[in-house]
Amino acid sequence: MRLLYNILFPLFFVLSAPFYFVKMWRRGNWRHGFGQRFGFYDANLKGQLAGARVLWLHAVSVGEVNLCARLLHELAPILPGWRFVATTTTSTGMGELQKKLPAEVIKLYYPMDGFLAVRRALSTIRPAALVLIEAEIWPNLLWHAHDLGTPLFLVNARVSEKSFRGYRRFGFLFRQFFEAFRSIGTQNEADAARLRELGARAEAIHVTGNLKFDAASAAGPRKLDAAALLKQIGVEPQSLVLVAGSTHDGEELLLAGQCQRLRTQFPNLFPVLVPRHFERSNAVAEQLRAAGLRYARRSAMTPETTFAPGTLDGLLVDSTGELGCFYETASLVFIGKSLTAHGGQNPIEPGALGRAMVFGPHMENFRAIAEDFVKSDGAIQIRNAGELETALAELLKNKTRRNELGRRALEVVRRNQGASERTVEMLRAQLVK
Repeated sequence: MRLLYNILFPLFFVLSAPFYFVKMWRRGNWRHGFGQRFGFYDANLKGQLAGARVLWLHAVSVGEVNLCARLLHELAPILPGWRFVATTTTSTGMGELQKKLPAEVIKLYYPMDGFLAVRRALSTIRPAALVLIEAEIWPNLLWHAHDLGTPLFLVNARVSEKSFRGYRRFGFLFRQFFEAFRSIGTQNEADAARLRELGARAEAIHVTGNLKFDAASAAGPRKLDAAALLKQIGVEPQSLVLVAGSTHDGEELLLAGQCQRLRTQFPNLFPVLVPRHFERSNAVAEQLRAAGLRYARRSAMTPETTFAPGTLDGLLVDSTGELGCFYETASLVFIGKSLTAHGGQNPIEPGALGRAMVFGPHMENFRAIAEDFVKSDGAIQIRNAGELETALAELLKNKTRRNELGRRALEVVRRNQGASERTVEMLRAQLVK
């Protein structure tokens, strides 16, 4: 099986490389650490890690990086003398690693799962243990780490229905990987049951809860005063601010159009659109301009940028790492990638801020979380664009209802906290001997 995988992987890599290189180029800063993606690290890195017990944590992108930062904060005191290496896949993830982790934590790009790249990475880092955050199954990494006797851990594990079907279909390949994990922390019992069926050892599985509930509540100081910025561009204190967070293609223009219609009833409504991928911002800005809408762009603003009240139709946030700052100003939140795209985005952060939320039917990646919010009356889930506009109108005219949704959303977050402590205890039991 290894031979077949290592024959097919280079072929798939060559075929898909143009797509990924274009994606990296659009996101910018792609040259930084480019060699690391192939397992080529600074010549001094091996010396830095020589003789140390190294804990390697891998976090795919921004969401997982936030969890990684919290885990490292809690693991460092109980692992004195260890060195920590954190890896990520995306440039935005690397930016968050640089901002959120101290200098003594080594931050690197994760290598592609080619045979030679993985072998170079493992021979350089030489981890005493490897922690993967959420369901990151990379065959060569797991094969090589297992061959070296490196303990493998999976934390905050989530197995969606789609992933479960895929893993089960190729059980002859994936069963050995799930069986190799020394400990697995799952988000809920449903994930635990799926992992047992996929081959994970029952004694290795622990239902620890979802780390994202703790990470959202432990957000540090904001780097932006979003309320002051909105005031700067003419948004008055009594305005109704609708923040559409982590939106995907089609949702920005749809929300902008609905807000224009709703402004006939709510003239003080001000939408803030925050695309999930900032490299789409030029296209979104052009769509808004073509629709005759005047939106300020966050990236173009300086301390001297001002607009008179009523001048703008909304704000397009084409920056990274500021969504939480704008959630704090929101009267109402729409969770993106849930209406015109599938998967959904994380509703926990606005819930932890006590904000009223609306999301569409496609919350597959956060199914259990979304269901908890809806069943607890901490969010409203709509089925289509028509229902969205109706729900927004009803909530905008009813502050009491918005406050009630926000209060119950906060209750859901508080009820689900504690995963960090349980996850750290699971790791401590294996790492502290």
